[in-house]
Parts: sequence; C-alpha cells; structure tokens
Amino acid sequence: MNLLLSIAFVLCWSSGFIGAKLGAGSASAVTILMWRFLPLAVVLIGVAIACGTSWRGLTVRDVARQVVIGVLSQSGYLLTVYYAIQLGVSSGTTALIDGVQPLVAGALAGPLLHQCVSRKQWLGLCLGVSGVAVVTMADAAAGTGAAWWAYLIPFLGMFALVAATFVESCSRARVSPTVSMTVHCATSAVVFTALAVSAGAAIPPGELSFWTAITWLVALSTFGGYGLYWLILRRSGVTKVNTLMFLMAPVTAVWGALMFGEPFGPSTAIGLAVGLAAVVIVHRGDTSVRPAPVNRPGANRN
Repeated sequence: MNLLLSIAFVLCWSSGFIGAKLGAGSASAVTILMWRFLPLAVVLIGVAIACGTSWRGLTVRDVARQVVIGVLSQSGYLLTVYYAIQLGVSSGTTALIDGVQPLVAGALAGPLLHQCVSRKQWLGLCLGVSGVAVVTMADAAAGTGAAWWAYLIPFLGMFALVAATFVESCSRARVSPTVSMTVHCATSAVVFTALAVSAGAAIPPGELSFWTAITWLVALSTFGGYGLYWLILRRSGVTKVNTLMFLMAPVTAVWGALMFGEPFGPSTAIGLAVGLAAVVIVHRGDTSVRPAPVNRPGANRN
C-alpha cells in the first residue's frame, strides 16, 4: 500500500508543474490559481456543511493552525512555482529545485521533531542538492529566457512547504484530511481571489486551454497531490515523504520534454540520475528510528 501511495503521489504532484505550464500561455499565475481554488472551495465548503461530523471537537485554534498550513503549503508554495514557470524556468528544473526540500526537512527533523537522520541519509540528501545544481545550470545554459533571479523563486516555495510540514507535524489536533483540504482550499481561494482582483486579473479567459489546465490542476494536483501528501506524511513521517520529492524532477522533466519540448540534454540526465541515487541512498539509510511520541489523545501516528 505504501508503494502504491508513493507512486500515485509522485505522478499527481508532478502533474501540478505540467498543469502550471499548460495554463501559463493563456493567463497570469494569480488568475489560474484563483479559478483553480475558488470553485473547489465552494464545493468543499458545501460538503463540509452537509457532512459536519468530521469537524466535531475542533477548536478555533485547530482551524487557525490549518489556515496557516494552507497559506504556506498552497498559497505561498504554488504562487512561487507558477511565477517561476511563467518567467521561463522549465517545469523539470522547478520540480528539482523544490526537491531540495528533504535536505532542509532532514536538518530540522532532529532538533524540532526528535527524529534520527543517519549518515547515509545525509549523504543522499547532499547528493540530491548536487543534482539540483547540475540541472539548474544546464537549464540556465539552454537559453530558456529566464533571468538568473527567477531560479531563486522556487526556493521560497520550498521553504514555505517545509514550514507547513513542520507546523502540521507539531500539531496536537487530529484533523481529518477532508477538514484540512477544505480549510486549505478555502484559504487559498481567499488569498488568490484578493490578489487577482487587486491586479485586475480576476476575469478568466475564454480559451479552452485555460479551462483544460484548471480541470487538470483540480483533479490531479489538488485532490491527488495534496491529499496524498498529508496521508503519506501521517503514515511514514517527515523524512520519507520529503525524499519522494526527488522523484518529482525526473518525472516532470521527461513529461515536460515530451509535452512542451523543454530542454533535456546530457547534463539534465546526469543531474536527474544523481537525484534518483539520492532517493535510493536515503531510503536504504533509514535507521527506522521513530520520532518521540506526541501526546495526542486518540492519535495513531507513525
């Protein structure tokens, strides 16, 4: 089951980068994100009102924490990804830059969550960063038209997602995936609608490609990607779920090369191979030491 969930997660999360590229030619980032989350939030809120049992026992503080997680894991993360892709950074490079997340998560897992990160895991994580550097330089040399500072933007989104991961991991409330998804999407809908209205970009284009991208993003990226992210986080812990991020890059790079003709040369292949090697080393270097138990009544966390 863990293997199947991991495969589905990698495919669904990678689809988000492809969906961002699909919509980049027809509308601005805030327009795409507004219409990705606004209808979805209305549906989820309606479902929450009709089936409110999963909300019982939650306090205002619990919901507020989920709002913070939504701002970090969706609003902040997605805005940087979409903006970088619109500036010309390839989808595969953006995915690999986001893949540096395991190094940061691994460094913070010890002091914050009392998790053990072995030497082999650290070696794998450092290899992953090396792969990021190789692919980023190859992408920049390919003449994609992106400014040098555009490659720094995905790092901001990566830090936002890492922060969201630790905020959720330190929470004492047992929040169901349905509740967290509703709060996160509603929060993102408010944030992106405000940004789109203020920028005069709230009216969606009538192009079929725009609505194809929106459908793609809602079905695969939001429900599939984010839903599986939090599920695997609960089952396997911070370090393992974040090492899967290294697999997003090769999947997205191949996908982007086939669909959009994005550059995929020898340097890109080498960098992606280094990233894949990092995943293998990290998982084989797992010491199977679990984090210190959290005082959470009724919780069953691994």
